[in-house]
Amino acid sequence: MSLQPEQSPSETLLRVADSPRSLRQAWVALAGLAAVFLFEMLDNSILNTALPTIGRQLQASSTGLQWVTGSYSVIFGGLMLIFGAIADRFGRRRIMLIGLVLLGLASLATVFVTTEQQLIAVRVATGFAAAMTTPGSMALAFRLFAEDKLRVRAITLISTVGLVGFAIGPVIGGLVLTVAPWQVLLLVNVPIALLAFFGVRSGIAADRAEELHRDPLDVPGALCGTATIVLALITPTLFVNEGAGSWLPWLAATGTVVAAALFVVRERLSRYPMLDLKLISRPLVSSGLAFKAATGLATAGLGYLATLQLQLAWGWPPALAALGMLPQVLVLVAGGAFVSPFVEKVGLERAAWLSAAAVVLGLAVYGLLGGLGYLWLAISLALVAAGLRVNGVVAATNVLRGLPENRTTIGVALVDTSSEVATGVGVALAGTILAALFTGSIATTNWTVAQAAEFRAGASAAGLLLTLIAAVLVAWGFLRGRSGSSLPGNSE
Repeated sequence: MSLQPEQSPSETLLRVADSPRSLRQAWVALAGLAAVFLFEMLDNSILNTALPTIGRQLQASSTGLQWVTGSYSVIFGGLMLIFGAIADRFGRRRIMLIGLVLLGLASLATVFVTTEQQLIAVRVATGFAAAMTTPGSMALAFRLFAEDKLRVRAITLISTVGLVGFAIGPVIGGLVLTVAPWQVLLLVNVPIALLAFFGVRSGIAADRAEELHRDPLDVPGALCGTATIVLALITPTLFVNEGAGSWLPWLAATGTVVAAALFVVRERLSRYPMLDLKLISRPLVSSGLAFKAATGLATAGLGYLATLQLQLAWGWPPALAALGMLPQVLVLVAGGAFVSPFVEKVGLERAAWLSAAAVVLGLAVYGLLGGLGYLWLAISLALVAAGLRVNGVVAATNVLRGLPENRTTIGVALVDTSSEVATGVGVALAGTILAALFTGSIATTNWTVAQAAEFRAGASAAGLLLTLIAAVLVAWGFLRGRSGSSLPGNSE
């Protein structure tokens, strides 16, 4: 199996000469790639705003509404590795353009939805299309430039557009629902898909043959990998909904372990594995994935706990609770201006572990002091958001720096998958601990003094457990990164 085609010095120099020397030279391509990432960040956040309206109009059950959002996440997370592997073989630009066409068609199908089952089917199709497009956005941005400085700036720009969409999506969604039907919120994906299609098609050249590979696709490995990720994403939800006393979540957890074991065995024995496990063991790759997982775990867990604390424990109305999350939103949106200067000053590897450490510190502040007043909650939200803002750029960049050119798309898929799985685990751990320590229904109003104390104890315990897990991931990622930097050429 060939991981990297040999390139002559003249080919390397030609590629560098053809690369854009500034972001302005590549503005058409960056507009298209930013639109792809905007969809990823905007889609579920804007849909969540419409869930009560959708439930009333479609007479959907609570389980049905959960699967309206959950079906997208499961399909999206489960198929990213497969489509990352396919894109590295048959062309990242080609797979992305096909996915964008499917995305536009799936969004248009929302017009004809009349039942919750039909909407779930549309969300499944949307997740399928997103799995084809999302990993390619960062991979193509990375390959577009030859200099790390421009790569960081490009990925920062793309992530800023997405995070702005994530921040303002619920507000826009609420305003639209006052004057238009909920279907309009999903139809917004159509112009986004069109912008992305024409930006990518016009601004990015077709993949060079030397940047792809032709190894046969490992179908059994792909099936085992998909089963592992799908079960890993479903299991946390089952623990929250069914409780640890039910047999169903434990069955799903067992299935996850079995599927993961089969995947590892298959990839070790296969002549042409879908995912060469030696790539994950590379220092830059493994450290970047660890930092990304720590960030996803912390962001999801803190977001879940903070929302419950503001609305249920402190009794804030939804509008005021939304304002309570402003420290996170402001840092995510405004932090883009500081990412590139910070990275240029401290370097990519140091920026990765420092930003991940900020996430751990934010979680620790919440676990120890979050119940003492809003100031401490705001500080924890800001610290986690600051870490996320930097880590979202540098962790992905480091993973891609540590991979051969013909494995960059599956590298981004690995980054996104680690974040998706960590997000599910973060929410599940927080929800399970609260469920174990809180007596009665947590959704009721007018808690007793005892219930308020139980919530605080549960939230603190959940925050500290998430802090411990995130700290272990960051420490391991730091050690892996140092082992790579101590070797000639970063061992890559």
